[in-house]
Amino acid sequence: MKTIKVRNQNKEIAVGKMICVGRNYADHAKELGNEVPDKPVVFIKPASAIIYSGEKIIHPKFSNNLHHEVELVLLIGKTIKEADEKLSEESIAGYGLGLDMTLRDLQNEAKSKGDPWTLAKCFDTSAVLSDFVSKQNYTLSLNEEISLEVNGKIRQREKLNMMLFKPVQIVEYISSLMTIEEGDLIFTGTPAGVGKVAAGDKLHARLDGIAELDCEVA
Repeated sequence: MKTIKVRNQNKEIAVGKMICVGRNYADHAKELGNEVPDKPVVFIKPASAIIYSGEKIIHPKFSNNLHHEVELVLLIGKTIKEADEKLSEESIAGYGLGLDMTLRDLQNEAKSKGDPWTLAKCFDTSAVLSDFVSKQNYTLSLNEEISLEVNGKIRQREKLNMMLFKPVQIVEYISSLMTIEEGDLIFTGTPAGVGKVAAGDKLHARLDGIAELDCEVA
């Protein structure tokens, strides 16, 4: 069972499913040649994909194009279904930082055939997580900057207010499609600047006021 830690709380929370949003920054959608969506693009990662800051991302042998995607991650604190805006806001219990590692060659092949992205998104070590901060201890303004460095050089950097769909909108929309349970995590999408990483590369991610994480590709 995979768990996450909330800062200043003496407990670990078991992770359920990880629900991810794609193409949530216009520039990122465009850099991959995709249309800017009129509603969130949703996919799932299994909890078995989780590793933590300080651990190593294992480059799968069945891919030649591993990409980084840095994201704000929401911790869900109560089970909801078909929630309105108020309940969606209340369901968000905390915030963290994550990397949605993606096998871009497999994703592109799947997209060209109209197949699911599963193999590109669900491999072991494809979800790197920081610890989390409770919403009681931090108020998200969306003016926070999220960034990722590879070997000391900035690859991704953007303000959260550039998201097409804001956290509450994302939660409300997903809850209209499926039950969101306590302990679920929601990856809210990545800004432009995604790119290839290889064995030996060192990644450092930061989200102002919330978290930092470090990992290496093996």
